[in-house]
Amino acid sequence: MKGNCLAVHDSNPLFIPKKAIFTLNIKNYFIMKNQNYSNHRRFVPGFHYFTLLGTLVLFIGTIVNLVKSTPDNLYNASLLVLGSLLLLFAAFYARLFALKAQDRAICAEENFRHYLLTKKALPEKLNIRQIIGLRFASDEEFPALAEKAVNENMNENEIKKSIKNWKGDYYRV
Repeated sequence: MKGNCLAVHDSNPLFIPKKAIFTLNIKNYFIMKNQNYSNHRRFVPGFHYFTLLGTLVLFIGTIVNLVKSTPDNLYNASLLVLGSLLLLFAAFYARLFALKAQDRAICAEENFRHYLLTKKALPEKLNIRQIIGLRFASDEEFPALAEKAVNENMNENEIKKSIKNWKGDYYRV
């Protein structure tokens, strides 16, 4: 029962039902249920479509405005291009920084999990992408799969595909 516990709110654990693909939890965030290799990637339309696509369209529009500008408003058009470029970089780096912080947390969590299961740290030959792939492995197959990943130099995708008992990651950014 503890393995299915997603979050604690008002001292009541929120449990993930087993049937639907998505549900709305008490904090109004969409969460996946029953993750597997084919549906584990997180896609946030508000970010991936609206924010990134919108800032890209804004940047292209400001470039068009700059090209068509007269000498009187060249300075203003240049500032708009600069502002939209900075906004595009800010959106890109906000996502990149969140993913890097998440990767560091995953490494710490998986190293701790490996230690709890084996009383040893993860093998040092594992790289960050391999460890991220291992996070979906159940406790039963995790230590053996970590060794196999080192011995066969498996990449993240190969590790994920070789997992038999998928353990969902419902907290990713």
